[in-house]
Amino acid sequence: MIIAIVHADKEWGIGKDGDMMFSLPKDMKFFRETTMGHTVVMGGKTLRSFPGQKPLKNRTNIVVSRGQVRDDCIVVPTMDALKAEIKARQNQGDIYVIGGAQIYKELLPYCHEALITKVDAVGGADTFFPDLDAHPNFVCVDEGEPIDDNGHTIRFTTYKNLSVQEL
Repeated sequence: MIIAIVHADKEWGIGKDGDMMFSLPKDMKFFRETTMGHTVVMGGKTLRSFPGQKPLKNRTNIVVSRGQVRDDCIVVPTMDALKAEIKARQNQGDIYVIGGAQIYKELLPYCHEALITKVDAVGGADTFFPDLDAHPNFVCVDEGEPIDDNGHTIRFTTYKNLSVQEL
């Protein structure tokens, strides 16, 4: 199954100046526990935003980036190459799409689910995730109780794609 995972503010903002807008330890724990042992897919900017620009531990990291050569993750040069890599791995467990905005936009039609941590705040984003509440193919099937996370109210939500496209 292909699953998008992200936290977004009230305006579906996901980033500002190449970084996250909020420090959310409970959300980070959820992300870590959910993606651990699975494949994660990201763009080169997302990888470069990680501490030391290192891939996530205990996960297979696939990165879309031209001209980058690394031995600590799988690098593919194009979206078509990424889709082929994902297709080849689909029977090996869940694949999580973890950013950035262009990767989410390109892969959302192929995602069976989207795990959205909704932050009850506006973070002044310059990067956005598609508004799934207004998306014709997605429906919210689970909305958790409000939780305080580092001074912000968050909810863990799950959206199902009613019209998943095949890779």
